[in-house]
Amino acid sequence: MKKLPYGISNYEEIIRDGYEYVDKTKYIEELENLSEKRILFLRPRKFGKTLFTSVMENYYDIKKKDKFETLFGQTYIGKYPTFNKNSYDILKFNFSGIDTSTVESTIQGFKNEVLSSLQSFVIKYEMDFYTNQEQSAEENLNNLFKAFQLQKPKEKIYVIIDEYDHFANELLGFSPKEFKNLVSKNGKIRKWYEILKKGTETVVDRIFITGVAPITLDSLTSGFNIGKDITQDEKFNEMMGFTQEELVQLLKNQEITREEQDKILPIMKENYDGYQFSLKGKEKIYNSNMCLYFLTDYVRLKEIPNKLIDMNIASDYSKLANMIDLCIGEKREEIIKKTIAGEGIVEEIIQKFNPAIEFTEKEMISMLYYLGYLTIQGEELGYPILGIPNKVMKEIYSEYFLDAMQRQMNIQIEDNSIDIIKEIALEGKINKITELLHIYLNHLSNRDYEKFDEKYIKIIFYSIAMNLGIYRVKSEMEVQRKYPDILLIPKESDKGYYSVMIEFKYLKKGEKGKVEDKQKEARKQIEEYSKFEEIVAICKLRKYTVVAVNDEIFVEEV
Repeated sequence: MKKLPYGISNYEEIIRDGYEYVDKTKYIEELENLSEKRILFLRPRKFGKTLFTSVMENYYDIKKKDKFETLFGQTYIGKYPTFNKNSYDILKFNFSGIDTSTVESTIQGFKNEVLSSLQSFVIKYEMDFYTNQEQSAEENLNNLFKAFQLQKPKEKIYVIIDEYDHFANELLGFSPKEFKNLVSKNGKIRKWYEILKKGTETVVDRIFITGVAPITLDSLTSGFNIGKDITQDEKFNEMMGFTQEELVQLLKNQEITREEQDKILPIMKENYDGYQFSLKGKEKIYNSNMCLYFLTDYVRLKEIPNKLIDMNIASDYSKLANMIDLCIGEKREEIIKKTIAGEGIVEEIIQKFNPAIEFTEKEMISMLYYLGYLTIQGEELGYPILGIPNKVMKEIYSEYFLDAMQRQMNIQIEDNSIDIIKEIALEGKINKITELLHIYLNHLSNRDYEKFDEKYIKIIFYSIAMNLGIYRVKSEMEVQRKYPDILLIPKESDKGYYSVMIEFKYLKKGEKGKVEDKQKEARKQIEEYSKFEEIVAICKLRKYTVVAVNDEIFVEEV
């Protein structure tokens, strides 16, 4: 049984050391079949981009001709090699590790990465060339191209750039003004791309660029015209990440039994699946990094991991607030509420962002798509319907939503999740969680209450409940409005914890006299839901109605 390559993105290491590899090499052929030689491909963080660039590096490297059978003999491209295999000198850059704490550290980090890559290239391909620390990154790149043309007139360069936008996105998140200076007409980064474009006229034959978002393109591509952005091309929808079929095969390779598969696949699907990057994409995609994190722990311990999201991934996605805060306009929070509530957002996906123009909600929605917080879930009049792909992303949204509310209200609410969990799990009561709901409602402004409704209460409660680690939170948005507003069901059914069903109602200020009517209405709904087989099958279920009148809450057990 082969080892799982969690955290490993070096293809040669994966093959040499006997790790599993989900074969994506057929896409090398697809890329070569494109008429354009300069390709851009965007995907969210931790989606396998670096590994794919490593596959391409090993496939095209002229220095690895003698290793071709070893590296690719068992893959699609090994059986059906293309004309260009092992025919390039590979010049690869990875801009993911740059220190962006200041503009100076960003520029220096960019230069260091460029010089380091040039030095590795010179040594590998035995060139008589020395990088000059006194010169800029663009001057060194230009000088290398000139030297290569003289010393290797019969060879061509394949440039691979991984995470081209990482440092720029980081900088944009906390210093938009400095970001604009960096990629402006006279900016250091833009000048470097102008030299790269110039190199395509002489020694550079092909370019493959990966990144997360096209946020720097509008500034950079005026100096460097990328030939083809295939991010939303249906042919490449499944190029990174795992399909259902690929994941099932991975489970079989790990000798996970059919019985075990039936247990863990629904959990993985709920938490890691759901991504679609093309309007005409044929399949939904799993986040491959999250799957490998889960399976590495499961294979080792034969238990489902307590935490279903790797903290390394969570820290990447925690930057959601920085990007959302770039957006101006009152619709920003409304978009977040709609997505948490499970409502689809119909919006065109913008292919280039111009940071010189302020972000509106339209740019924000597209940015959320590129970052993986939203994905394509359908189509309406030719436009994509965007929604949250899976439960992991919903948890991150919920955490952001509550943090944003606290910032807006200028309050700091103490985390009492453990007490809330104990009360619900061991007693089946909801006093503490409704007290927390009351705190949020009590700090809403009069302006907030003007547009307040029942849905808003459910979103707040849902966001609180999503942080209760031992419960699965089911809402009517997820089950086509057939079930009650909220169901809290223990993740581990054998622990004897209580489940909870809640039906919410809301009355505006001055309508307190209608509380009993609303409670009666909610009770009737709960009694109707309680007849469903799925509800009858839930063990230790306690049922409640919750009626809110402005910031007052009335709880009744049914």
